Amino acid sequence: MAQNIRNVAIIAHVDHGKTTLVDGLLRQTGTFRDNEAVSECVMDSNELERERGITILAKNTVVSYEGTRVNIIDTPGHADFGGEVERVLSMADGVLLLVDAAEGPMPQTRFVLQKAFSHHLKPIVVVNKIDKPDARAQEVVNEVFDLFIDLDADEDALEFPVFYGSGREGWMTKDLAAAEAGAEGKNLEPLFKEIVGHIPAPEDDPEQGLQFRVTTLDWSDYVGRIAIGRVHRGKMQKGQRFVHIKRNGDQREVTARGVYQFRGLSREETDCVEAGDLCGVYGVDEIEIGDTIAALDQPEAMPVIAIDEPTMTIVMRVNDSPFAGRDGGKFMTSRHIRERLDKELRVNVALRVEQGETADQFHLSGRGVMHLGFLLETMRREGYEFAVAKPQVLFKDVDGEKHEPIEYLTVDAPGESIGKVIEILGTRRAELLQMEPKGTFTRAEFTVPARGLIGVRTRLLNATGGQATMHHVFHGYGPYRGDIEDRVAGVLVSMSKGSVTFYSLDNLRDRGSFFVPDGETVYEGQVVGEHCKDNDLVVNVVREKAKTNIRSSTKEAFVKLPPPRTFNVEDALEYVGDDELVEITSTSVRLRKVFLRETDRKRRDRRHVPS
Repeated sequence: MAQNIRNVAIIAHVDHGKTTLVDGLLRQTGTFRDNEAVSECVMDSNELERERGITILAKNTVVSYEGTRVNIIDTPGHADFGGEVERVLSMADGVLLLVDAAEGPMPQTRFVLQKAFSHHLKPIVVVNKIDKPDARAQEVVNEVFDLFIDLDADEDALEFPVFYGSGREGWMTKDLAAAEAGAEGKNLEPLFKEIVGHIPAPEDDPEQGLQFRVTTLDWSDYVGRIAIGRVHRGKMQKGQRFVHIKRNGDQREVTARGVYQFRGLSREETDCVEAGDLCGVYGVDEIEIGDTIAALDQPEAMPVIAIDEPTMTIVMRVNDSPFAGRDGGKFMTSRHIRERLDKELRVNVALRVEQGETADQFHLSGRGVMHLGFLLETMRREGYEFAVAKPQVLFKDVDGEKHEPIEYLTVDAPGESIGKVIEILGTRRAELLQMEPKGTFTRAEFTVPARGLIGVRTRLLNATGGQATMHHVFHGYGPYRGDIEDRVAGVLVSMSKGSVTFYSLDNLRDRGSFFVPDGETVYEGQVVGEHCKDNDLVVNVVREKAKTNIRSSTKEAFVKLPPPRTFNVEDALEYVGDDELVEITSTSVRLRKVFLRETDRKRRDRRHVPS
C-alpha cells in the first residue's frame, strides 16, 4: 500500500508561487468538476490569507496520478510562521522547492530549505515564473546549488532534478531552452512523473503497533476536534482502542470514534488508514499538536516536534480606554481573553503565553511582528477587544553576556536609493554583508537586530519612493549591538474628549500629520497624529470655530485637508512607542498613551517610572 503513496511538501519564499502551483496540480488531476467554480489560491481558505495573498496556515490535499496517491502539503513562506513549516514537514518524504526565476533564492528560501534538510527530505527544484521578462533561470539554478552547498546538503540531495515553467499557466518542463522559448499548451505531467519517480515511498511498517503523531488540529461542528497527522507505524482504524500520549508523557486509553482520509480538498470517512498515509481522527478529547496515538501493547511516544523558540513578546491587557466597549466588542474581560489564548495555544505551537503582572495582563511571545499581528487581527475579527504594548525582543544571557535575536535581511531598492537604505539601516545597528546589482535595482544583504526592524519598513519605503522590498529571516542570537534610536518623530496627543473639527486640524496642519479625520470622536490621551519635531505635543483637535468669526466661513468648502494616515494592526505594532498602547477593537485600531492625563505623564517622567 505505502508504495502507492507519495508525501511531498511545497516550500518556498513568500510569493514565489506555491499555492498557485497547487491550484494547477488540483485542476490537472480532475479534482474539480468541469462546471465547478473554484477561486484562485483555493488552498488559502483563511480570510486573512486571501486578503494578504500569502499562506499563513499549513494545509494538505491529495491528488491521484496513475494509481499513486500524492499527499501535497502547502506551507507558509514567511519565517514568522515557521512553526507551521516545522511541524508539517514531519509528514513529508520529499519537497518541491519553488524559486522565482527572477528573484532567485531569498531569506525564507534558506529558512525552509534548512528545515527540509533537517528532516532529510529529498528535493525537487522548480524554477517558477519562467515567463517573467527579467527571468534568469540558469543563474537561479546556480544560486540554488550554492545554497545547497552552504547548507551542507548531502550528495544525494545535490543530485536534485530541475524543472522550469509557470505554475499560474499550468506547465513544467526539464528543457530550459523549450521553457525560455515558451511552452504554452503543455501541462504539469512531467512534474507529476518526477514526484512519483524521485520522491521515495514511505518506509513506515503497517505490521507494527500503531504510531500516529498529531501535526494539525481542525474542528467540525458535527464531530468536534479532529487530529490530523501521519500514520508512522501500523494502522489507524475506526473504533480502535489505543493510548493517547501527551507531550508531557501522561497517558490514557481512548477510542477513535471515526477516521478521515483525504480526497482532494475534502475528507471522507474510512474504516482504516495504513502506515505512510495522512489522515484525521476524531473522538479524542483534549488531544493537542505534538501528542502521539500509539497501540495499547506498544505505547511508544514519538519525538516531540522541535520548534524554534520565540524571539519577540508583547503585553496584552484588558482595554481600559474611555471608549472601551463602544465599538460593540463581544469579548472584553480578562476571562474571555484568557480562554481565547488557551484555545490558540492548542494549535499555534510557536506561541507562548504567560500571566502578566496583574490579572488583566498577558505576555504573548512569538516569532515576529507578523506572527503576533496575525493572532491579534484574528481575535479582533472574532469580536475581542483589548490593548497591546510595543513589541519587545527576548534577550538571552550567554556566559554572562547579553545576547539578542539577529535577523538576516535582504533589501531590493533602486540603485540611486541604496545609499539611503544603508544609512537608515546603519542607525538600526545593521551590518552590511554584500551588495549586487539586480537590473536597475540593487540587492543589499545585512544582519540586523530584530528590534532594529520594528518600524523600519515605513522609513525605507519613504526613502525609496515606495519601491523598496525587504525580507528577513531569523539568523540566530548574537552579542547585544547597542542602543537603537526610537521613533524619529514625536506624536500629537489629544488634550480632551470630543469630535475632531476641520477648524482645529486646519490650524494645526503645520505641526505635523494626522491619524484622525474631521468628525471622528477622540479622547484625552489618544495619539491623533505625528509631530514634525522629535518631541510629543499636546494639541486641541476638538476646538470649534468661534460663531462670531464669519470672515472664513466658506473656507471649508474650498480647502481640503490631507487624508489621515490609517493603521492596521501590524502597522500599529511597528509604530507604537514605549509609553503608548495600541487599542484594538472590532472596528478600530487606535494609538493612545499609557497614562491618558498629561499631568500623570509629567508625574511619571519626574519620577522616572517606566511605563
